[in-house]
Amino acid sequence: QVQLVESGGGLVQAGGSLRLSCAASGRTFSSYAMGWFRQAPGKEREFVTGISWSGVHTYYADFVKGRFTISRDNAKNTVYLQMNSLKPEDTAVYYCAAGHGGYGRQTDDFGSWGQGTQVTVSS
Repeated sequence: QVQLVESGGGLVQAGGSLRLSCAASGRTFSSYAMGWFRQAPGKEREFVTGISWSGVHTYYADFVKGRFTISRDNAKNTVYLQMNSLKPEDTAVYYCAAGHGGYGRQTDDFGSWGQGTQVTVSS
Protein backbone atom coordinates (compact mmCIF):
# COMPACT_ATOMS: atom_id res chain seq x y z
CA GLN A 1 0.00 0.00 0.00
CA VAL A 2 1.04 3.56 -0.58
CA GLN A 3 0.11 6.55 1.58
CA LEU A 4 -1.22 9.60 -0.24
CA VAL A 5 -1.54 13.24 0.85
CA GLU A 6 -3.29 15.83 -1.32
CA SER A 7 -2.70 19.57 -1.22
CA GLY A 8 -3.42 22.67 -3.26
CA GLY A 9 -7.15 23.01 -2.85
CA GLY A 10 -8.83 26.30 -2.08
CA LEU A 11 -11.33 28.93 -3.14
CA VAL A 12 -11.15 30.28 -6.67
CA GLN A 13 -13.44 32.32 -8.90
CA ALA A 14 -15.06 30.79 -11.94
CA GLY A 15 -12.64 30.79 -14.85
CA GLY A 16 -9.66 30.54 -12.55
CA SER A 17 -7.07 27.81 -12.08
CA LEU A 18 -5.74 25.57 -9.33
CA ARG A 19 -3.03 22.95 -9.23
CA LEU A 20 -3.51 20.02 -6.92
CA SER A 21 -0.64 17.85 -5.76
CA CYS A 22 -0.65 14.36 -4.32
CA ALA A 23 2.48 13.23 -2.52
CA ALA A 24 3.01 9.52 -2.09
CA SER A 25 5.13 7.67 0.39
CA GLY A 26 6.89 4.43 -0.39
CA ARG A 27 9.45 3.26 -2.90
CA THR A 28 6.94 1.65 -5.24
CA PHE A 29 5.08 4.80 -6.34
CA SER A 30 6.29 4.42 -9.93
CA SER A 31 4.61 1.03 -10.19
CA TYR A 32 1.13 2.44 -9.54
CA ALA A 33 -1.37 3.92 -11.92
CA MET A 34 -2.81 7.04 -10.32
CA GLY A 35 -6.16 8.71 -10.49
CA TRP A 36 -8.11 11.72 -9.30
CA PHE A 37 -11.70 11.50 -8.17
CA ARG A 38 -14.05 14.08 -6.72
CA GLN A 39 -17.09 14.09 -4.50
CA ALA A 40 -19.58 16.91 -4.19
CA PRO A 41 -21.99 17.15 -1.25
CA GLY A 42 -24.82 14.68 -1.60
CA LYS A 43 -23.26 13.02 -4.64
CA GLU A 44 -21.27 9.87 -5.24
CA ARG A 45 -17.53 9.96 -5.73
CA GLU A 46 -16.80 10.27 -9.44
CA PHE A 47 -13.79 9.63 -11.63
CA VAL A 48 -11.98 12.69 -12.99
CA THR A 49 -8.75 11.49 -14.61
CA GLY A 50 -6.11 8.78 -14.54
CA ILE A 51 -2.51 8.28 -15.56
CA SER A 52 -0.44 5.18 -16.19
CA TRP A 53 2.57 4.27 -14.06
CA SER A 54 4.93 5.68 -16.70
CA GLY A 55 2.92 8.85 -17.29
CA VAL A 56 2.65 8.07 -21.00
CA HIS A 57 -1.06 7.30 -20.97
CA THR A 58 -3.69 9.64 -19.57
CA TYR A 59 -7.47 9.51 -19.72
CA TYR A 60 -10.23 11.86 -18.62
CA ALA A 61 -13.88 12.11 -17.80
CA ASP A 62 -15.71 13.94 -20.56
CA PHE A 63 -16.64 16.83 -18.29
CA VAL A 64 -13.00 17.85 -17.74
CA LYS A 65 -11.48 17.19 -21.14
CA GLY A 66 -9.60 20.22 -22.37
CA ARG A 67 -9.69 21.90 -18.95
CA PHE A 68 -7.83 19.55 -16.58
CA THR A 69 -4.43 17.92 -17.04
CA ILE A 70 -2.96 15.10 -14.99
CA SER A 71 0.77 14.55 -14.77
CA ARG A 72 3.25 12.79 -12.52
CA ASP A 73 6.85 13.04 -11.44
CA ASN A 74 8.03 9.63 -10.33
CA ALA A 75 11.31 11.06 -9.05
CA LYS A 76 9.31 13.18 -6.61
CA ASN A 77 6.63 10.56 -5.87
CA THR A 78 4.01 13.12 -6.82
CA VAL A 79 1.01 13.31 -9.12
CA TYR A 80 -0.52 16.61 -10.15
CA LEU A 81 -3.87 17.86 -11.36
CA GLN A 82 -3.82 21.16 -13.21
CA MET A 83 -7.33 22.58 -13.33
CA ASN A 84 -8.09 25.47 -15.67
CA SER A 85 -11.31 27.23 -16.63
CA LEU A 86 -12.90 26.14 -13.39
CA LYS A 87 -16.67 26.16 -13.07
CA PRO A 88 -18.89 26.28 -9.98
CA GLU A 89 -19.92 22.70 -10.72
CA ASP A 90 -16.30 21.64 -10.20
CA THR A 91 -16.75 22.37 -6.50
CA ALA A 92 -15.99 19.16 -4.59
CA VAL A 93 -13.51 17.35 -2.41
CA TYR A 94 -10.80 16.01 -4.69
CA TYR A 95 -9.11 12.71 -3.89
CA CYS A 96 -6.08 11.07 -5.40
CA ALA A 97 -5.88 7.31 -5.54
CA ALA A 98 -3.38 4.61 -6.44
CA GLY A 99 -4.24 1.54 -8.44
CA HIS A 100 -2.64 -1.18 -10.47
CA GLY A 101 -3.44 -0.05 -13.97
CA GLY A 102 -5.98 -1.12 -16.51
CA TYR A 103 -7.37 2.37 -17.09
CA GLY A 104 -9.88 1.93 -14.34
CA ARG A 105 -12.58 4.52 -13.73
CA GLN A 106 -14.30 2.92 -10.77
CA THR A 107 -13.40 3.46 -7.13
CA ASP A 108 -12.88 -0.29 -6.80
CA ASP A 109 -10.04 -0.07 -9.34
CA PHE A 110 -7.98 1.91 -6.82
CA GLY A 111 -6.79 0.51 -3.52
CA SER A 112 -5.19 3.46 -1.75
CA TRP A 113 -6.73 6.88 -1.16
CA GLY A 114 -5.74 10.24 0.20
CA GLN A 115 -7.79 12.24 2.66
CA GLY A 116 -8.98 14.72 0.04
CA THR A 117 -8.62 18.44 -0.55
CA GLN A 118 -11.50 20.88 -0.90
CA VAL A 119 -11.92 22.86 -4.12
CA THR A 120 -14.55 25.59 -4.11
CA VAL A 121 -15.34 27.58 -7.24
CA SER A 122 -17.40 30.72 -6.77
CA SER A 123 -19.59 32.17 -9.50
